[in-house]
Amino acid sequence: MRRRRVARRRLLSWIWLLLGSFSVAGLVLFMVQHRHQQQDPSQLNLERDTSNNNVSPPRLNFTEEVTSASSFARQLAEQMTLAKAYVFIAKEHNNLHLAWELSSKIRTCQLLLSKAAMRAQPISLDEAKPIVTGLSSLIYKAQDAHYDIATSMMTMKSHIQALEERANAATVQTTVFGQSVAETVPKSLHCLMIKLTSDWLTEQASSRREAADESRNSPRLVDNNLYHFCIFTDNVIAASVAVNSTVANADHPKQLVFHVVTNRVSYKAMQAWFLGNDFKGAAIEIRSVEEFSWLNASYSPVVKQLLDTDSRAYYFGDQETNSEPKARNPKYLSLLNHLRFYIPEIYPQLEKIVFLDDDVVVQKDLTPLFSLDLHGNVNGAVETCLEAFHRYYKYLNFSDPLISSKFDPQACGWAFGMNVFDLIAWRKANVTGRYHYWQGKNRERTLWKLGTLPPGLLAFYGLTEPLDRRWHVLGLGYDVNIDNRLIETAAVIHYNGNMKPWLKIGIGRYKPFWLKFLNSSHPYLQDCVTA
Repeated sequence: MRRRRVARRRLLSWIWLLLGSFSVAGLVLFMVQHRHQQQDPSQLNLERDTSNNNVSPPRLNFTEEVTSASSFARQLAEQMTLAKAYVFIAKEHNNLHLAWELSSKIRTCQLLLSKAAMRAQPISLDEAKPIVTGLSSLIYKAQDAHYDIATSMMTMKSHIQALEERANAATVQTTVFGQSVAETVPKSLHCLMIKLTSDWLTEQASSRREAADESRNSPRLVDNNLYHFCIFTDNVIAASVAVNSTVANADHPKQLVFHVVTNRVSYKAMQAWFLGNDFKGAAIEIRSVEEFSWLNASYSPVVKQLLDTDSRAYYFGDQETNSEPKARNPKYLSLLNHLRFYIPEIYPQLEKIVFLDDDVVVQKDLTPLFSLDLHGNVNGAVETCLEAFHRYYKYLNFSDPLISSKFDPQACGWAFGMNVFDLIAWRKANVTGRYHYWQGKNRERTLWKLGTLPPGLLAFYGLTEPLDRRWHVLGLGYDVNIDNRLIETAAVIHYNGNMKPWLKIGIGRYKPFWLKFLNSSHPYLQDCVTA
């Protein structure tokens, strides 16, 4: 019995051993088969792709074909480009037959390239050979006619120079035309001036003239406890918007006094407008520059220069001899433009005043300007040197030793248009005398070319207090990319440049800020606009 049990156990052991061996073998076979199956799909795909390729060839990338150094497409494209140049040169030499032959071959070449791109297959030798041969023959023919590379380069260079000259001439012409439009009085404004002047001259307007005489003698005009503003202009509408916007944003309008100086031509219209409209109780004085008899050629170098024949010829002479189109602007010959340097003499009893250009719009109360500490300086102004071209060297001739020895070329420029002036400090520093000195030195226009800013930079050098930029934002007459947030937070926005808001060429995006303070409901304005 014991032997049978031992034999049975041995048999079971062999059976289990055989089962284990089969299991291991089966596992190994499974793993090998699984791995083989993972590799097979790619092989099958490759075989499938290969079979597909045999059925339909891949589509041609024509861009790569044209740029390939060995392709007929590139050879054709290069020959066609060269042929186009010879067409141009042949026409210049009046060889119209050769130009026609080249053009015909170019069209054939373009047609073949187009067909190759449409069918997405490369150009064959049989297709390219006749065109390449024909183009080569015509190009050699052009070279035999002395249209070689040197001739081609010289011809192209002369054409480039001619195009550059035409472009420069067009740029100058554009500047001249743009400035001419800016200088032209719009018909509506001319119409308004005539209507207002007519009103002033009628008998019914005698009461207004009496009111004007009374306002000229008002004690408010010399009261230093009030807030004084001065504007020098011959533009009725512009002056009205500047005054109206200042009044509209003032906390106490009745404490404001406006001193407007104009010329003899605009004086009556200006008086009629400001007396016939309500400005919330603000005092408004209208004067004519011709009243200032002391401002004559014997006292003022600038008056002498404005009357000088050579100066007038420089500003209004032949365009071809005048290299500065901007210099032809009549405002540079207007005494109103230079009155800003005589403010203490025009208003001898005032101590502080804010100067406003006529192309500004006021958006906040400006009375805090009068309490600003200027630290003994004369002029409070916003600096404009955030970019390099607004520094002194941009406006003045630093090759002149008189300028280079006294001024820093990197000194920061600043803006006219909204300035607070301490007239006591002005008189003490004799700024007007400084202005006269530099005007006298610039008789030949060697220190600066034009404008009132350069002499202002010289006269107020070391006497200017920089103000926060938000007091005065410039550029609305030429820059179309001013940030709206900057405009909305500004106390004063300035339409400096040719594109004034009262002109058709004004920048449409900025016009609403100006129109907001124009009394468009006035019957004269409505009549003149419709007329």
